[in-house]
Amino acid sequence: MLIGMTFLHCYGLPIFQTFLTNLHICISAYLHIKTMIHKKTRTYIPAGFEIKWESLEPLYTELRDRSINSVADLEKWLHDRSEVEAALEEDFAWRYIRMTCDTTSEELLQNFQYFATEIEPKIAPFSNDLNKKLVDSPWVDKLDHKKYFIYLRGIKKSLELFREENIPLQTEIQVEQQKYQSITGAMSVHIGDKEFTLEQASVFLKDTDRVKRQEVWEKITERRLQDKDQLDKLFDHLRGLRHKVALNAEFENFRDYMFQALGRFDYTPQDCYAFHEAIEKEIVPILHEQAEKRKAALKLDSLKPWDMDVDISGKPALKPFNGGNELIEKSIQCFSNINRYLGERLEIMKDNNLFDVESRKGKAPGGYNYPLSETGAPFIFMNSANTFRDLTTMVHEGGHAVHTFLTADLELNDFKHCPSEVAELASMSMELISMDNWDVYFDNEEDLKRAKHDQLFDVLKTLPWVAVVDQFQHWIYTNPDHTDAERTEAWIQIYEPFGAGFVDWSDHKEAENNLWQKQLHIFEVPFYYIEYGMAQLGAIAVWKNYKENPEKGLQQYLDALKLGYTKTIKEIYETAGIKFDFSAGYVKELAAFVKAEMDKL
Repeated sequence: MLIGMTFLHCYGLPIFQTFLTNLHICISAYLHIKTMIHKKTRTYIPAGFEIKWESLEPLYTELRDRSINSVADLEKWLHDRSEVEAALEEDFAWRYIRMTCDTTSEELLQNFQYFATEIEPKIAPFSNDLNKKLVDSPWVDKLDHKKYFIYLRGIKKSLELFREENIPLQTEIQVEQQKYQSITGAMSVHIGDKEFTLEQASVFLKDTDRVKRQEVWEKITERRLQDKDQLDKLFDHLRGLRHKVALNAEFENFRDYMFQALGRFDYTPQDCYAFHEAIEKEIVPILHEQAEKRKAALKLDSLKPWDMDVDISGKPALKPFNGGNELIEKSIQCFSNINRYLGERLEIMKDNNLFDVESRKGKAPGGYNYPLSETGAPFIFMNSANTFRDLTTMVHEGGHAVHTFLTADLELNDFKHCPSEVAELASMSMELISMDNWDVYFDNEEDLKRAKHDQLFDVLKTLPWVAVVDQFQHWIYTNPDHTDAERTEAWIQIYEPFGAGFVDWSDHKEAENNLWQKQLHIFEVPFYYIEYGMAQLGAIAVWKNYKENPEKGLQQYLDALKLGYTKTIKEIYETAGIKFDFSAGYVKELAAFVKAEMDKL
């Protein structure tokens, strides 16, 4: 302090500030300080606790048999149960993450299957007993209604749906549906003398050489079709198991069961059909118009499947980064430029090795953000091949990551379990909010405009595909005894009114017939897809608010995410300054806004 004050008096404040700034930079660079995160301190689970059934059973027995004699006792019991569930969720998360990072490892697969077959089935009846203990407690009505309303509503629904005979079925489903990732993770093609994963090979579909694009598309398609029958067989088995679960729970079909199981308290299947109709009426015509512009720009008589990803400017594909490390670093900078807090979250993840972003053979396809319930941070998994699409995947999953951090300190673990309509609002809004800072990835103004235009086009393009996948699943599960041929016919009848990708499939009918097999959600998380459409509409509204008032728009967005699932979906959307609405009128309004922004580019 004496040295500092002497320096200040001798040389003046500005120089002193520069001295301190330079000193801080030098110290930080020398020490390379990292922010390491750790699991939250446990107050109920013993130290050194190992996640295996022999250790878990005494905890669940104690929770089941514990005497509760006051509201304080009940709240302590809720916190202890929450701690156990958070520990279990994080353990399961790491088993899933490690398995998807290397689908070739038998050991990692067995570790995952151990949890699915030896832990989850034994926990299920205990969890049901604990739910009964809670709702039957004379103290439950003394709990803060506003604080616990959403939580208790979900518990009561779980009790309604629980059936002992579904436990082994759900275990089998959990194991069987992972086979999809093993099958698709093994897919690769040879282009020239090199082997590529399908994600890596898809980069060539942006090549300006049409002959090259066609060659690569046909190789990718041929490889997918090699496993067509195997995937059909797997899906038929999953469909049958899911239908049994629904019948056991006294539902006519799995669709109606899942609407209850997913806690869809805020909308019905009829609302989903209304969404489909609104998208077909308001979005599809815009995309048809864009397809005609593409056809004219490329000077083609008809668009083929390999013509939809190439840039119509005739310029090479956008390359916003080179390699996974650069993607992470640029994304940290992009988020920091929006708000310092956002960038710090990704920096923390980098410091703690919570990314696996590059595509490689043996890695499961797709991308996800997986919350680590005890640690309070997430893991981001994706399959980067140095494309523009990888940039948007990163900012999408980064939105989920921010959501994980914002909800980390909520009182109960269940308060963090947001419905997908809210979770996807977090990610899809970040895709759009981040656009004003994409100059981090593009130092060329024309490339930046191309990137923004492509993103807005994809926003609109997402909506029909969501409607198709959702409507297809409604058909699948309300027609549980269908044949493979009937399923194919239904797919085409649903897909084509939404534009069928706006391409000519006449010479590639088998490929069109099996496009649905590309969608992981249909195999692994049935009915989790309409949420993307609802959240996409919400994200457009969030972005509109942000464009009009960045500071207020961002704060409303963050305030909504901080709520976790302690309010209804409608209330969370209202906190974000938007409406939970997917009527034709609202869709038209938001589509017009996006189209106007595209026209500016």
